[in-house]
Amino acid sequence: MKTTNNTIFISGGSAGIGLAIAKKLNALGNKIIINGRNKERLENALLELDDAIAMQGDLALEEDRIRIANKLKNNHPDVNIIINNAGAAFSYLLNETTNAHEKAIIEMNTNYFAIIHFTELLLPHLIQKKEAAIINISSIAVYGSHKLLPTYGASKAALHSYTTALRQTYENQKNIQVYEVYPPLVNTDFSAEIGGAQGIPASEVADELVIGLENNLFDIPVGQTKIYAKAIGEAISKLTQN
Repeated sequence: MKTTNNTIFISGGSAGIGLAIAKKLNALGNKIIINGRNKERLENALLELDDAIAMQGDLALEEDRIRIANKLKNNHPDVNIIINNAGAAFSYLLNETTNAHEKAIIEMNTNYFAIIHFTELLLPHLIQKKEAAIINISSIAVYGSHKLLPTYGASKAALHSYTTALRQTYENQKNIQVYEVYPPLVNTDFSAEIGGAQGIPASEVADELVIGLENNLFDIPVGQTKIYAKAIGEAISKLTQN
């Protein structure tokens, strides 16, 4: 996948991993369209980017997904990459809450259902492009939940399953590629309540994404996630040999 002269939409692109990716790809010569819910954060993010565009909206809401998808297709028909980065996570203990189901609904909607719908809205547009990509930002949580994130991991596991199926569906259509990025703990405001200060910089995720795109590595583990990915890969290899 070429890493320059693309038009790239990034959800949750006003801060954290999304902004780091936006800055990295912007510096490589791509047109960047960032999305976020907060107008002030979007405006501040634009100050760190060259000739970027902001689209305010909450992709967890169906009406915003439809509005933004239509705006991209009508006003920015050159968009050929979408990065589904916006996410939701709650840190809590199951024995200290009575509304785990409400938190799980929000996580599953934002991290899974919304991505399926938004991708579905844009797929007819993307498959007409000479070269296009869908990039889903997943998580190390795919490999197992933590007690402080008891329902978040399930939403990312669901996203992983969908991403794998989407890639398999379009594997013979060479003009569209499907990537999944698996960050570990990252030092962002998003992860502050679970010790994010001890995590890797968001720029490392952006760097690994670019390496993955350049080398057509559709599964892109980052940092500590590489250990899990390697172990699982070795286990699968042994099983297939037997």
